[in-house]
Amino acid sequence: MTTFNLPPILVPLVGLVFPAIAMASLFLHVQKKTAEVVSSQT
Repeated sequence: MTTFNLPPILVPLVGLVFPAIAMASLFLHVQKKTAEVVSSQT
C-alpha cells in the first residue's frame, strides 16, 4: 500500500522542494562570499 502512495509524494518533493533548498543554499553561499569580498576591499 505504501508503494502506491509514494510516487505522488515524491513528484512535488523532487520537483519543488529539493530545487528550492538548492537555490536557497546557493543564494546564501553566494551572498556570504560577496560580503567577504566587499568587506575585504574596504
